[in-house]
Amino acid sequence: MTPHGPVAPLSVALVSEHASPLAALGGVDAGGQNVHVARLAEGLADRGHEVTVFTRRDGTLLPAEVEMRPGVVVHHVPVGPPEPVPKDELLPYMAEFGRYMVDELRERPPDVVHAHFWMSGVASLAATRVLRVPLLVTYHALGTVKRRHQKAADTSPPERISCERQIGLGCDRVVATCQDEVRELWRMHIAPDRVSVVPCGVDPEQFSPAGPVAERGQARYRLLQLGRLVPRKGAAVSITALTRLPDAELVIVGGPPPEQLDADPEVRRLRDVARLAGVADRVRFTGAVSRDAVAPLLRSADVVVCPADYEPFGIVPLEAMACARPVVASAVGGQLDTVDDPRCGRLVPPRDPDALARAVAEFLADPQLRAVCGAAGRRRILSRYDWARVAAATESVYAEVRAARPAVRDAA
Repeated sequence: MTPHGPVAPLSVALVSEHASPLAALGGVDAGGQNVHVARLAEGLADRGHEVTVFTRRDGTLLPAEVEMRPGVVVHHVPVGPPEPVPKDELLPYMAEFGRYMVDELRERPPDVVHAHFWMSGVASLAATRVLRVPLLVTYHALGTVKRRHQKAADTSPPERISCERQIGLGCDRVVATCQDEVRELWRMHIAPDRVSVVPCGVDPEQFSPAGPVAERGQARYRLLQLGRLVPRKGAAVSITALTRLPDAELVIVGGPPPEQLDADPEVRRLRDVARLAGVADRVRFTGAVSRDAVAPLLRSADVVVCPADYEPFGIVPLEAMACARPVVASAVGGQLDTVDDPRCGRLVPPRDPDALARAVAEFLADPQLRAVCGAAGRRRILSRYDWARVAAATESVYAEVRAARPAVRDAA
């Protein structure tokens, strides 16, 4: 992307209808998007911009506005019931969400609106047409990919894919997170010249090689997998691969709180996989952990595995590389961009436990290779994926869009 030099302070509206930057992580619909919006807002404020985040009011005690930090205000939009609602059930409220934004912003329109997730795009497309201000959209995940992989298990509204195409054609710019998304958008007839790529980020101070290390078990080596406990994340592939790695344990981080593990259907399924494979004594489930516990767990691993069937971006490889740990990941989605094979990890076919085991075994057999790849991963994070760089790159896209179509008050 072409640098534009210093950008004058902007008024930026970030729209994140279900993923509040103030939400506690770990819920069904609270995760990477919440972190992305929060850190992008902070990074833009650090660069002198005034940021308002519009998110749905999902609790009766939430005030209309919360100052998240100087330069960032979170505005709770009172549409739908003031309680948590699954994101796949929020589409009926998006027209009202858009009208509310128009009422709030009409007297002082922002310089740009940046919608996050397709339903935020639905609300924002309607609002920006009235306000006559530029609209950028980051999908975070595409319905075409979800439907292809989940098929009948996909709970998205049936209108999702057509809405995503309409948003992509109607906005000023799509901000994709990886090259694989650009290719997917092209299949949706959204041309690459309408798309800029800005990756997700990671905090290299929170995730670093130095710091506390979680306790290890008796096994000689530790593999670690981190993320939501859903079949598409590939934990069964990691468990099966463990049968070919006799000196290793596998720690699976994520899922329900520890006290609810025994009742969780996916945990029970994976325990059955481990038992039938003869590795149940070398597989440990931690359940959900606090955000502060993630980096110590990553530092305790010899190799971090990310064997998802598909991954729209994938934050875990960034967090592992920031902690100087080698990554073995499936060659899908954003992991094709982030995991530089062979410098800082290995990419293997999805759903292939033999390939996963071979790549992991190469690292376990060579401590120097682990150290070299880990150090290369850390350098890659510092050069490409820290949040300050992500905010600067996003700011550059805003400047490009405004140069192409000035905001209404600039034209007045």
